[in-house]
Amino acid sequence: MTTPQQTPIRGARTRTGRTPTKPHGQWLVDGTEPLNGNEEFKLADNGLNVRERIETVYAAGGFQSIDPTDLHGRFRWWGLYTQRKPGIDGGRTAQLEPHELEDEYFMLRVRIDGGQLTTHQLRVIGEISTTFARDSADLTDRQNVQLHWIRVEDVPEIWRRLEEVGLSTTEACGDVPRVILGSPVAGIAADELIDPTPQIEEIAARFIGDPTLANLPRKYKTAITGHPSQDVVHEINDCAFVAVEHPELGIGYDLWVGGALSVVPRLGERLGAFVSPDRVAEVWHGVTQIFRDYGYRRLRNKARLKFLLADWGTEKFREVLETEYLDSPLPDGPAAPKPTSLGDHVGVHAQKDGRFYVGAAPLVGRVSGSTLTALADLAEVHGSHRVRTTPYQKLLVLDLPESEVDGLVAGLDALGLSARPSLFRRGTIACTGIEYCKLAIVETKANAARAIQQLEERLGALEPEIGRPITLHVNGCPNSCARIQTADIGLKGQLVSIDGEQVPGYQVHLGGGLAGPDREDAGLGRTVRGLKVPADGIADYAERVIRRYLTDREQDETFAHWAHRADEEALQ
Repeated sequence: MTTPQQTPIRGARTRTGRTPTKPHGQWLVDGTEPLNGNEEFKLADNGLNVRERIETVYAAGGFQSIDPTDLHGRFRWWGLYTQRKPGIDGGRTAQLEPHELEDEYFMLRVRIDGGQLTTHQLRVIGEISTTFARDSADLTDRQNVQLHWIRVEDVPEIWRRLEEVGLSTTEACGDVPRVILGSPVAGIAADELIDPTPQIEEIAARFIGDPTLANLPRKYKTAITGHPSQDVVHEINDCAFVAVEHPELGIGYDLWVGGALSVVPRLGERLGAFVSPDRVAEVWHGVTQIFRDYGYRRLRNKARLKFLLADWGTEKFREVLETEYLDSPLPDGPAAPKPTSLGDHVGVHAQKDGRFYVGAAPLVGRVSGSTLTALADLAEVHGSHRVRTTPYQKLLVLDLPESEVDGLVAGLDALGLSARPSLFRRGTIACTGIEYCKLAIVETKANAARAIQQLEERLGALEPEIGRPITLHVNGCPNSCARIQTADIGLKGQLVSIDGEQVPGYQVHLGGGLAGPDREDAGLGRTVRGLKVPADGIADYAERVIRRYLTDREQDETFAHWAHRADEEALQ
């Protein structure tokens, strides 16, 4: 049967169909003259240079001493954003200037390349949270940990403590190479094709903090996996490497470029090139330099790599990569097969060394410093010294003797970290939302957590019939930090009209998803005109549409496939 899932929706086309009347701001085409305010401040002073001013000037002088350009621009190069001032409702988000929205506190993003942590590192993050961040901590869907309520006066000491244990906030935000997503089971999974840790470590050591790559057109996201579950959401990253076995050349990586979501979502595309492990760093550097040199800089909303790829196409992109940036061409290579399992790694799993790892689900990524510290203690009591974060706001504890698994699982439950979560808890993620984010219009974490509880009460008995997680992604604005277009049910925060009154709510996206055991290819969700739900109505809507799916589906039909073929009436 031909289904919408077998013909993935790659996303909106970006070609204009005509010769542009204005330059795109491509450095190697148009020169490096700044064409907007962001490009001006980046060219005037490299964002990495702000660290010295934070340490020597701003930490001593406090918030009021910070230069506005540093505050709203270069601070991001070191993982710092001002957080939203409490009490400003979503209706005013687009009406106020940044300085009117912001509080005198910061979100601080701790960079965790590959999601790999020791229990000692985890404990340090937890202690920083309880000492400096009012016990706040969120696990992101990019394997980072975010802290809130950070004062600029405390940042140098926080950096000292992080760097003492091998962690940093370098380029955790900004127009730079962001954290490198890596398989959470790298080096331990029994069915792993290749351990990508050496490639992740080489890229991070050679290029993160490199001033020559610290002025990109926009943010730049990377993902590398050696696991057959393809557990790093590679289709929505700017540059991604997916393990594959070449018939003549052995195990290496399939190269993907140009994926990203936000308000103009576009799935990445294969270049058809095989990358041997020893060339991953070189190829990554080449793709990154293409973005730096040819990426569009005039308009911020056209400055992601996906727009360049859409205009160039994969053949030209590969030709430029091989002829201008690599020492030699890349061999052609096969596509990786369809993923064999879910990529969130929740539950108890055997490692290749005879020990076990346990994947647990916090509630929509919301934890606390106290929880992280307690988790470090719990893991060590049961013989583990390694923890991993995942691109699904989950946590893994590694290296457990079989005799310690049950005790660890019970301890996780006591911390609110379930290794045997409901399908609804397992499948739900949420972005930061209006509580802290200046871009948000709607609350996310609390609304999503409440919806999980309600769905567990209303539909828990139907879990065997549902059979698999139905992913529910809740986002506070149109920017899709929670990947709404690639969820079974994606909710985009906005003001919606309910009975003639404007209230916080969500536009609904249905039937999106990444490649997995139940679908060959990634595809974006559909929207139904006029389909919106109020902020307090997530569970009501999800229950209604899931029950309709169970009634209408064909045998073994996934929710995503059903949502794409169903009549609009069935989706209301």
